[in-house]
Parts: sequence; C-alpha cells; structure tokens
Amino acid sequence: MPTATDLVTDLPADFEVFGQAVATSMADLLGGTSGQILAKNSNTDMDFVWVTNDVGDITAVTAGTGISGGGTSGAVTITNSMATEITAKGDLIVGTGSATFDNLAAGANGSTLVTDSSATTGLRYQANQAAGKNYLINGAMENWQRGTTSTSTSVYLADRWFQSIEGATAATISQSTSVVPTNYRYSMKMQRTAANTGTGGIGIGQSLETTASIPLQGQIVVMSFWLKAGANFSAASGTVNTRIFTGTGTDQSQATAYGGWTGYAETSGTATATTSWTRYSVTATIPSGATQAGVRFFWTPVGTAGADDSLYITGIQMEIGSVATSFTRAGGTLQGELAACQRYYYRSITGAAYAVLGTGYGGSSTVAYTGVTLPVQMRVKPTSVDFSGLATNFGGAFYAISAGTLSSDSSTSNIGWVEWTAGAGMTGGNPYVLRANNNANGFVGFSAEL
Repeated sequence: MPTATDLVTDLPADFEVFGQAVATSMADLLGGTSGQILAKNSNTDMDFVWVTNDVGDITAVTAGTGISGGGTSGAVTITNSMATEITAKGDLIVGTGSATFDNLAAGANGSTLVTDSSATTGLRYQANQAAGKNYLINGAMENWQRGTTSTSTSVYLADRWFQSIEGATAATISQSTSVVPTNYRYSMKMQRTAANTGTGGIGIGQSLETTASIPLQGQIVVMSFWLKAGANFSAASGTVNTRIFTGTGTDQSQATAYGGWTGYAETSGTATATTSWTRYSVTATIPSGATQAGVRFFWTPVGTAGADDSLYITGIQMEIGSVATSFTRAGGTLQGELAACQRYYYRSITGAAYAVLGTGYGGSSTVAYTGVTLPVQMRVKPTSVDFSGLATNFGGAFYAISAGTLSSDSSTSNIGWVEWTAGAGMTGGNPYVLRANNNANGFVGFSAEL
C-alpha cells in the first residue's frame, strides 16, 4: 500500500495489484522553508530543489552624476538634480567641466546664444546684431545732412524722417545730444512752441520704397523705439499715437503717406511717454498684397505749452518677427547708414569760403551748367535741388547764383546736372567753377526722396 509520503499518480491503477510500486517523482515538491524558492535541480523531469531567494536582490542604490538620493535598505528616493537646477522656462542645463553642470538662465527676448570660453558655463546670450534686419534707415538719428533744427511743416530734416507740423511755427524739430538713452549718441527732439495752444499736431514718419517693402508681404513685423517725455510734456492722456501703415501703389509720395496712398491700411497703437527713457513696441501683419509700408509717430498737445513740452525719440527699428530685438543700423555701420541715407538725399557742403564744389561751362551771359558726381547711386535720378551761398566764376569774376534747376535730360542717378542762373556778364562756352561765395556753409543738395 502507498505510504503517507508517496504521491499517487494513477490511483485506480495503483490499487489494481496489491503491493504494486507507486510513482514518487514529484516528491521533491514537498517541504522547503519560508522565503525559499523552487529551482530546477537537473534536466531530469520533475527534479526540483528549494533554494534561498537571493537571485536579483538589490542591496544598495547609489546616486551618480546628475542624480541625488539613494540608500541601502527600505524604500529609497532618487531625484534628477538637473531638473531641480532649472528655475524658469527657457533655462538650459550646460556642462561646466568633467561631470559638472550648472543652470544657464534664459536670455532676453530675441537674444542669441553664443559660445564664450571665458564664461563659467562656456555659453552666454548676446543681443541679436544681424545686419539688415532693420527696415528703417537712420533710426538712431545719426545723419542730419539738411541741418539740425527746423520749424517747417511737411519737410525732411533728419535723413529719411519726414516731419509733419500742423500750423505755422507750432513746433521745433531738432537734434539732441544731451537727452539720449544708454548706448545712443543722438535723439530727435520735438519741442512744442508757445504758439501751439493745442491745435497743432506734431509728427514724424518714414516710408519705404516698393523694392524695400515687398519682402514684408504677409509677414508679422514689430516696430520698437525709445521714447522720453520732457519735464512739461502735455498730451491727451500722455500718449503718442504709433502707426504701421501700408499701401498697394508703387513708390508713392511720403507727403500723402498718412491715408492718401492707394489701398491704405494701418495698425495703430499708443505709447505712454514718461520722463524716463522707455522702450516700446507695436506689432502688425503686413497684407500679402502690400507694395509699400511705413511708420509714423504723432502727438497732439493739449493746454498751454511748458518750458520743456517736448518728446525725445531714437532707436527706431522695424523688423520681421513678433519680438523686438536690440537695435541695429539698417546700413550696418556708420558709413553704411550714411550711404543708405544718400540714396535718397545728398548734400555737398563747401566747409570753407570759396571752396569748389564742381566745374561746368557757361550757357549764356546769365546761365551756367555744373555737374556734381554723387557719392552713391540714388534711388532714381534726383528730382530737385536746393542750395545756398554759392557763386560761379571764371578768371577773377564772381557771379552770385540766384536760382537753380536740375537739368532733367542730363542728370542721372550718379550725376546731378544743374542749370544755374547768375548775374549778367558770363560768356557762353567758357569754363566756370561752382564754389562758395565767401561762405563756409555754402552747399548744394540733391533729392530723390519719395
């Protein structure tokens, strides 16, 4: 008969014959102690053995580089040290040496990440100085070929900036070298005069020609600028109207830019001027069909003018994108910016009494012709000429110039050819020199402005 420790595999058959042997191959499954696990003892069927459970045990957790925490018993916690190093969005974790790292805080809006071996992290952010990103010329108010002060309405003064003053002598536009933000040498001052009792608006603007505007089609652009109010600034709610405007014509006149262009559209904003320099920005989406674009700033004074009822502005930039980046010149360098201005206007100044500006010939007893080579190719051949304090002479005879017009059939975008009217006495065919008439500030200027 089977004993109590034998396993019976086929009970009916086992009892067929009294005393028949019983299969005991599964006896190894019995027994074992608490915590043991069953393991194969050999490749023989049903051959097992009980063993201590030490397969795969973790005896300790040790934190390595970038990880903190750990332990040798119980539940342990580990932490990603790189993640906890981050303090704000945009931060970067960068190496500082072998198996060491640090947090690099996000840079200012629009800044660029560059390698710098002198920095602790080997990296740093710097202002975006990409050349040509600024679509506005002379935004830092560095070029004033026509002079540095004016009370005239609807004229250019600072290069490329068209001033609009509503009412005679309602304001004075001038160059300032004393009231400027950090990193700038010049600003434009718009000074309200005592005669302006609140009826004369004051504004400046710049229009882009069609060739410069087409790359902006369908783009988001941002215009940024530095603005400061004088101590007695007075305006409705202390605000300045800002505009980004467009049209669908070709090289339309700056004089009709504010509402007079074909297909005119605009995005308006406001800037609250304070007595501290503050940088503002306004964004707009340029229509896909726009062929011209421009910007404008306009201020409508109220009440009685104070001693310093004025606005100062500089660092004007319009670029593609929705985030304003640091200011750069449209021309890249001082010389490049001047050349960009001279594409639209060029003034040749004598600088000394009797200094020569050009040579030509007499056309009659009262008319002489002079060609002046232009330093850069202008946008188109010059369309107007302005001058002061000039004379023409041959031999020892001087003839003061009283009038001058461009010779449209002879002028080109590289040469300004001028017909001068002077006093009687000249001789046709004789060579004549264009020079200052005992005037160190004599000049002749050529314009190809919009």
